[in-house]
Amino acid sequence: MTEMTDGVLHTLFRTEQGGHEQVVLCQDRATGLKAVIAIHSTALGPALGGTRFHAYASDEEAVRDALNLSRGMSYKNAMAGLGLGGGKAVIIGDPDVIKTEELLLAYGRFVESLGGRYVTACDVGTFVADMDVVARETRWATGRSPENGGAGDSSVLTAYGVFQGMRASAQHLWGDPTLRGRKVGVVGVGKVGHYLVEHLLEDGAEVVITDVRQESVQRIIDKHPQVTAVADTDALIRTEGLDIYAPCALGGALNDDSVPVLTAKIVCGAANNQLAHPGIEKDLEDRGILYAPDYVVNAGGVIQVADELHGFDFDRCKVQATKIFDTTLEIFARAKADGIPPAAASDRIAEQRMAEARAARTA
Repeated sequence: MTEMTDGVLHTLFRTEQGGHEQVVLCQDRATGLKAVIAIHSTALGPALGGTRFHAYASDEEAVRDALNLSRGMSYKNAMAGLGLGGGKAVIIGDPDVIKTEELLLAYGRFVESLGGRYVTACDVGTFVADMDVVARETRWATGRSPENGGAGDSSVLTAYGVFQGMRASAQHLWGDPTLRGRKVGVVGVGKVGHYLVEHLLEDGAEVVITDVRQESVQRIIDKHPQVTAVADTDALIRTEGLDIYAPCALGGALNDDSVPVLTAKIVCGAANNQLAHPGIEKDLEDRGILYAPDYVVNAGGVIQVADELHGFDFDRCKVQATKIFDTTLEIFARAKADGIPPAAASDRIAEQRMAEARAARTA
């Protein structure tokens, strides 16, 4: 336990990945709840970010995931133009085994205890029905069902935003914002990925997919026989003639093993924290691979759930999510002007917005 705590404290206080305002460890023995709520920044407003329910290999891995994800949400919300900061929560355990109504209610009480500093939503392992339960104990739960005053499934606009990011990437690299005739590989065709596949097919793309859940793959193939399925991620990233790689599963997809063998010219996907470590963005650039920063292109979902705080309007959200196209092009232009990778350019813009908001508060 001491070793884990030392590692977390080192991350929080002594590394560039830290800087979090608050980290809350939550435990309810009666229900088996073990959760981490990480608030990275409230400079732009309350910290908004989803709750991930996952069977982590260790408690330390869970804490680090919460820290990384919450930091990403600060940048995502800043780049999406939302008056919100960044936070994230993880519930530790296999949701298929331990998720109960009582556990979710206990979690809701912890969220409520933060008094609105953290606003939660869905993420991997949590769904609209879960947020309906959490909302029974807290005012600060979004991603609820329409029947309960919410926006419903945020995966719809997440996929739409990623598609806009792909269009912008195609415009920047090939001079045409269409995916027609392009071969796109999608890893993870679950909550977000299957909607993304629909957009790609409608635009005339050739689609290759893979997923650890065979039933998710089969759902796509049954509906769209023209889609090609491959065995695993390693096979997909090595696919001959691949134009675009879309990681839509868990993070760390771009690492020291995958980047050297990646055949695609563009990476644009829905997964959070795709860069396994600092420096990978430079490796992508050295190989001539254009990377659309994940937290920019996957912001459609957070745009959707954030709108619940103002009274949800889908058309208004879609208009804002469409602007991801322009934001992505802005980042590519900034990267070219500054001579840096797109990920670094996006970070600079987001950090400037947060710094200006902090300065305005203290002025």
